[in-house]
This record gives sequence, C-alpha cells and structure tokens, in this order.
Amino acid sequence: MESPRSPEAEIGHRVEDLWEVAEPQLSPSEKLNSCFEDIPVDSFPRTHPSQVIEIPSDASLAETVEILSKNKILSAPIRNVEAPEDASWMDKYIGIVEFAGIAMWLLSQSDAAANGTAGSRIGSPVSNIVSRLGSLTFRRTSSGRVETTTDSESDEAASVGGSFFETLTSSEFYKNTKVGDISGSFRWAPFLALQTSDTFLTMLLLLSKYRMKSLPVVEVGGDKIENIITQSSVMHMLAECVGLPWFESWGTKKLSELGLPIMKPSKLVKVNEDQPVLKAFQLMREKGVGGLPVMDTSGAKAIGNISIRDVQYLLTAPKIYKEHRTITTKDFLTAVRHHLQDQHEASPLLHDVITCKKDDTIKDIILKLDSEKIHRIYVVDDKGNTEGVITLRDIISKLVHEPRHYFGDFFDGVVPLPANSSV
Repeated sequence: MESPRSPEAEIGHRVEDLWEVAEPQLSPSEKLNSCFEDIPVDSFPRTHPSQVIEIPSDASLAETVEILSKNKILSAPIRNVEAPEDASWMDKYIGIVEFAGIAMWLLSQSDAAANGTAGSRIGSPVSNIVSRLGSLTFRRTSSGRVETTTDSESDEAASVGGSFFETLTSSEFYKNTKVGDISGSFRWAPFLALQTSDTFLTMLLLLSKYRMKSLPVVEVGGDKIENIITQSSVMHMLAECVGLPWFESWGTKKLSELGLPIMKPSKLVKVNEDQPVLKAFQLMREKGVGGLPVMDTSGAKAIGNISIRDVQYLLTAPKIYKEHRTITTKDFLTAVRHHLQDQHEASPLLHDVITCKKDDTIKDIILKLDSEKIHRIYVVDDKGNTEGVITLRDIISKLVHEPRHYFGDFFDGVVPLPANSSV
C-alpha cells in the first residue's frame, strides 16, 4: 500500500486497518464508531507550537484582542495567573476566549446599559458610551427596508458606524477590563480539555453533538496544553482520507441520503443586505449560530456570508467604515473586503458565496470546505435560490453517533458550563 501522504492521511490508514478487521455483523455506522473508539486523541497531528497561544487572565480586553489579531487566531485558552505553578489544568485554565466572545459581551453590556438593567449603573463606562449611541432599535419602513433608529435625535447618537466602535475600543473601560473578569459572567466557551488517552470518538462527539468548536488536549495528570483540535482540523483530516475504502463507503453518499441539510429552509437564520450588520451579530447571539447568509433584496439568493468570527473587524478595524451613518451587512462586507485587499490578507470574505446542491456527495462538500477554509456552505436549488446550510459540525455529526450512556461521568468536575449549553 502506498505510504500516507500526510499525518492526517496516516490516521485514515489506521481507520482502514481497523475497518478491515471489525466484526462483520456491525453496520457501517457501528464500524466507524468502533474504529474511532480504538484510536487515542494523542494520535491526532499536533498543532504548530505558534498556534498554542495562552491569554493571561489579567490581560485587558484590548490586550487580548491584540494578541489574537497578531497571531491570526480566533480563540485561545485563558490561563489563571493566580494559580500555583504546580496546579492541574482544571485549576490553571478558566475558559477559552474568542473574538466573538469579547464582542458579544461588549454588545450585551451595551444592551444592558441602554435598558438601564443591573450591572450597567448610570455613569459607568459602558453606560457613558451607550448614552452617546442611544438605545439601538430596528424598524421596517413602508418600503420594507430595515433602518436603525435610536432614542437620541443627535447625529452622533444616531450613528452606529465605525465611530461608535472607535469610541468603545479607545475607552478606558475596554483597556482596563480584564479578560478573566468576563470569563465567568459571559463565557463564550468553557475550558473543556481532552486527555491524550481519550478517543477520537469522544473528540468527534464533543465537536459535533456537544457543539465545541475547539478542544485543548492535555497529558493525563499534566498541567499544560499539548495540542488543540478544531472542527477545521478534523475536516482537513477527512479531506486527506479521500480515496481510502472506508472513507469512500461513506463519502460517496449524497447529501440527501445523509439527511443534509439538517435545517428546513423556513428555519434558516438569515439577514438581508440592507439590514444593519449589528442585527446580523445580534441574530447569531440570539439563535446560537456561527454564521448566516446575507440575502439579496429578493430574499432568495445569498450574496455573501457573515460569520461570528467576522465580528473581529468591529474591534480591530473600526476606522474602515467610520464615515458610514449606519453599517448595513452589504456595506460591512464591502468595507472589510477593501480592508483585506489593502492589507494583502487572505480571507474567505474575499470570495463569492460557496454553494452546493443536495445531489452533491459529502466528499465533494468536505473537499470544498477544506480547500476554501470555510466553516459553512449554502445549499441552493437549480435556480440558485438558497434553501439550506451545511456546517462543519453537521458533517462530523453524520460521521459518528453517541452510544447509550457513553460519556458517563465525563463532565463531572469540569468548569461550570454556560446555562444555555447543550453539554
């Protein structure tokens, strides 16, 4: 047999070896579960050391955003600076911070300040900032266009453009609030680590059914992160397994045969091109989705995609749309694309919307997602109308299933999870 072309392909060959000796009475789905249960997480290719970045709990929000931006990463574990040197990983790390987590927390504080709720007392930094913005609301005009309005009548208050985020990101509140302070009050992602002895099946279930986006890996009894496994890295592993018999038996199935897309067209969360970009991020927060399509004026075709990770541009580049009175989703996409081109940065935002059809195979979709480095692909009909979405999580969820009582007491003692977590 030809030698594996990559570390990820080597994993595929291990699955193939296990597949060939699996008990014949098992169904293909049960065989895959059995194969992944026999491979330890320690076998997964290691993340490049430069990508295992830790954020000290006493770093400010501004410093945290700078670290994430400088290292071109979207998230990082928060290290408790007050933990002793010999602390276990459960005491050493208090959560995972993401661009999205910081931005969503700031927006939630802004909402609270605008509504005068607890934690946003009059005269507080957030309250002072929001008083300049006014209470943000959305209304639909007689023509059907959605406009942003505020309680204040001044031009400054009516602006929800880059000037607001410039004010926010230059404030003492933003510069002085510690990332450790927000990890408990608004934890976007808990710190849930795998041990090197855990299995691929455990890892795949956590990344799909249990909605984890990334999983740090620690040695048994260890105190440092050895690896970080993401949904994207799993997708790359699957792409490298193309051609192997076990993969082909699953990967050649059509999306419709696997029950994809999972969400019905009427349930698809989307935003129109003329709606404020803040509405898009607000919808993501409310619906618990990682991204949504930007629809044309007809509401039928997607002209772009906004991901929760794109919220980073509200924090790192507010000047690029400072002059806009209101930032629509279309304006946001245009401004960010120009910014990326000027900075010579590669990004999925520079590409057209990536689409597929229900008759495409799961292999086709995996190869597209991996080559384009994107997290979702939109399903269209023969007329190009958007009728669904497929995410990395959807694909992984079709690869494995959770055996009854599989996790047992796995989650016992883990850092408390968010109230709305499905874990």
